Amino acid sequence: MRLAFMGTPAFAAPVLSELVVAGHDVAAVYTRAPKPSGRGHKLKPAPVHALADELGLAVRTPKNFRSQDTLEDFRALDLDVAIVVAYGLILPREALNAPRHGCLNLHASLLPRWRGAAPIQRAIMAGDKITGVQVMRMEEGLDTGPVLLSESVEIAHDDTMGTLHDKLAPVAAGLAPRALAALERDALVETPQPEEGVTYAHKISPEEAKIDWSQPAPVVDRHIRGLAPFPGAWFEAKGERVKTLMSSLTDGAGAPGEILGTDGAVVVSCGDGAVSLSILQRAGKRAQDADVFLRGFAFAPGDRLS
Repeated sequence: MRLAFMGTPAFAAPVLSELVVAGHDVAAVYTRAPKPSGRGHKLKPAPVHALADELGLAVRTPKNFRSQDTLEDFRALDLDVAIVVAYGLILPREALNAPRHGCLNLHASLLPRWRGAAPIQRAIMAGDKITGVQVMRMEEGLDTGPVLLSESVEIAHDDTMGTLHDKLAPVAAGLAPRALAALERDALVETPQPEEGVTYAHKISPEEAKIDWSQPAPVVDRHIRGLAPFPGAWFEAKGERVKTLMSSLTDGAGAPGEILGTDGAVVVSCGDGAVSLSILQRAGKRAQDADVFLRGFAFAPGDRLS
C-alpha cells in the first residue's frame, strides 16, 4: 500500500522498519524537526528521522498541520493510508480524511485506559498489571477512535518505563503490517471503545517527577520505575537535585525521606515502608550504581532527603 509514516521517538522506529520490510510504498515520513542536543547544541534528528534517512525515504518536518501548504502537500501524496505512532502533532480533520483509508494510530495502552501522551509511564505508576498495544482508527478526539487490532503485555513487578517500552515496541512493529494486510483484504473489524474506564496519560511535568517520600513505599517505588530512565524521578539532597532510576521495596521504618542505610544501596524511609535506591544520577553526570555513586556523594543514616 502507498502510505505516509508519521512518528518521532524510538518507540516508532521499529514500526517504520517493519513496514518497509513488508514491501509497502512509504511515500513520505513525517516527524518532528531536529532539536539541539549535547554541549555543542548540535541539531540531532529524532530516531524516526535518522532511520528514514538511512532507508533513503523522503522526510518532512512541518511545525504543525494547520498550514494549508502542509495539508495540500499531504493530499498530493495520494495515499492509501497513514500510519501514526507517537508523532507529537495534532492532525486536523482534513489530514485524517486525506488518505483513502484514513489514518491508523498505534497506541501503547489498552484503550480507553491511558489515552494521551505518557501511557507507558502512567501504567507503571498506577500499578497496572497489564497493558498492550492497539491499532486504532484516528478521529479528531484524543485517542477516541475504534480499535482494530490489540495485543496485551504483562507488566512485571520490576519493570521500568525503559524495559516496558522495549517490550511494547516490537509488539507495535508486528501489529502494523498485520493491520495493513487485513486492511487490504477489507478484513479489519472496528470495535468502538467502551465509554467506561477512560483515563488520561497526561504528560509528566518536572514538578510531578519529584519524589514525595510521604507516600507509601509501593507508590514511591512505582513512581521511580515509571519515570526511569525518562524523565527520571528526583529528590533534593545537600542542595543538589539527584535522579534515581531504579528502586525496589525493602524493610525499614523512619521519618519520610530519612536514610536508613547505605550498604550497597540507599535505603530511604517512606510514609509506610521503605525503598532501596540502586541507580542514581547527579545533575550533568552519568547514571551510576549506588555503590559507585556513594563514593562521591556521601550519605549517612539519619540524613533526610527532600
